[in-house]
Amino acid sequence: MTTGGDQVSIAKAPPSRSAVATRRLLMIINRGSRSGGEAAGTAVSRLSAAGYDLVISAPHSPREVAPWIEAHADDAEAVVVAGGDGSLNAAAPALVRTGLPLGIIPAGTANDLARTLGLPDDMEAAVDVIAAGHRRQIDLGEVNGHPFFNVASLGLSAELARQLTKETKRRFGRLGYAITALKVLTNARPFRAMIVSSDGAARVKTLQIAVGNGRYYGGGMAVQDSAEIDDSHLDLYSLEIGRVWKLLAMAYDFRKGRHGLWQEVRATRDTSFEIRTRRPRPINADGELVTFTPARFGVLPRAVSVFVPKAGGQDRA
Repeated sequence: MTTGGDQVSIAKAPPSRSAVATRRLLMIINRGSRSGGEAAGTAVSRLSAAGYDLVISAPHSPREVAPWIEAHADDAEAVVVAGGDGSLNAAAPALVRTGLPLGIIPAGTANDLARTLGLPDDMEAAVDVIAAGHRRQIDLGEVNGHPFFNVASLGLSAELARQLTKETKRRFGRLGYAITALKVLTNARPFRAMIVSSDGAARVKTLQIAVGNGRYYGGGMAVQDSAEIDDSHLDLYSLEIGRVWKLLAMAYDFRKGRHGLWQEVRATRDTSFEIRTRRPRPINADGELVTFTPARFGVLPRAVSVFVPKAGGQDRA
């Protein structure tokens, strides 16, 4: 198995040049994820047995992912990512530029994109989805030029992303989100922002503004219950509550994506948004802090092809 940012090609027999051109997969392993090592071993074994030649990278930094994919794209058939949503986000720019399909082996903490696409939790089953070859074209969101699959947001979730350490995720898994979220909520304070859409401009006092491309984020919460990752739209909500404790009453509806029914939650759908704040505030995209306000959000329709179950990869509840 690879170490560091090195790469290694694994094949059952020396392939011909034509075989390399049609059967080579680029595989990214997040060695910092909770299940990265297990996922890598499973994927190498089953994909090699299915006749693929694997070129593997275990990058030191997310910034290494996209350049590595682009540098090795010419003879590749697809990109496989064994990791979580942050690893997938790091690969997104290269997927757009190269047009290579994406295979996902869920090995992160939240795995929200995998949940949206209806991918199996079992790693062997996830590898088999890639080998079967059925694909679905999905949208990408974009904020200030940074692509995202799931959600980009500011406020509570950005602070959560800042405080949620890799060690906490590795040690506690999804429980780590709850532990860190409790700390964030204890010190939460509303902020003022302006939301600009095709309906006009709205001034708000809010704890969080989230803009979703897919359906799930934050370990299984839904942005909106009818959101689809291929509907060419973005779903925004603004959490305009006066008391943090009221989030407890909203918790069930947040899980189901029905929080827009509460009068304290502003919810709208559009193809683009702009958010302005008095001072720059960090933006969290797929769990990574990527930019600051002012922020322009847009959608890239059918920007990426992803391997999904044959049934169509319908979202799972």
